[in-house]
Amino acid sequence: MQIRVVGRHVEVPAEVKEYVSAKAEKLTKHYDRIHEVDVVLGQEKEQFFVEIIVHADHRHTFIAREVGADTHVLIDTSIEKLGRQLTKHKEKVRTRKGGTSADGATG
Repeated sequence: MQIRVVGRHVEVPAEVKEYVSAKAEKLTKHYDRIHEVDVVLGQEKEQFFVEIIVHADHRHTFIAREVGADTHVLIDTSIEKLGRQLTKHKEKVRTRKGGTSADGATG
């Protein structure tokens, strides 16, 4: 999995890049077919924003965007949102293929 961290109108410190990479690596426990993760950190007026874009198999794209004051909190919240999106997608795919869903029901 490839992880790209870029800053839009801001310089991204090395510690933030490492933090983002560590958090993004954990997304594979929700869905293991992730190819790349793009993280955009930026500043709009007096607030920061974090946008995380996940590219997975079959051209599926998952996006989470947060705006606020603390970058670490924004990253955590975005990763949680993406985790929910990836889990929901995985359950849909599994149910369509006739396997068991997350609640144990056969489909």
